[in-house]
Amino acid sequence: MPVGATSWSFTEDDFGAINRLLQRFLYDSNARCALLVDRSGQLVTTVGEKPNFDATAFATLTAADFSANDQLAKLIGETDFNTLFHQGERESMLLADVARRVILVVLFDNRTTLGLVRLKMRQTVDDLSKLFDEVFRRGQSGAGQPNVLADADDEIDRLFQ
Repeated sequence: MPVGATSWSFTEDDFGAINRLLQRFLYDSNARCALLVDRSGQLVTTVGEKPNFDATAFATLTAADFSANDQLAKLIGETDFNTLFHQGERESMLLADVARRVILVVLFDNRTTLGLVRLKMRQTVDDLSKLFDEVFRRGQSGAGQPNVLADADDEIDRLFQ
């Protein structure tokens, strides 16, 4: 599935499933916070400890960081980097590609280890990818979504006749 912006949305059930997966991941990994960001920089959801920064600006920067690293990967002959790690003195973050459209960002501190976060992230990324693949399939096919605008042109034409 190509990287890029498309029209997609998820249901309340999808949102609940996403949040449950992220909550389970945080519990299993002992990470502080998980954010999902789409590749255009929009914040999808945040689970865990509330970040003490502007999450909207963070989401935009995360998408830009991932895009820049995609270009760096191409320069060295890779198709992309599907995970990125940034380590600080007190805080670290691990980012992972989900279904080529969404980025999972995990914030963690010394209460856990990079190894544990990476280990637990693998299954979470697989589970989220399956869920988002289904969301994107529904979005492309329009299945299950009433087309609100389908009859709008006809109704406007009738009004002006």
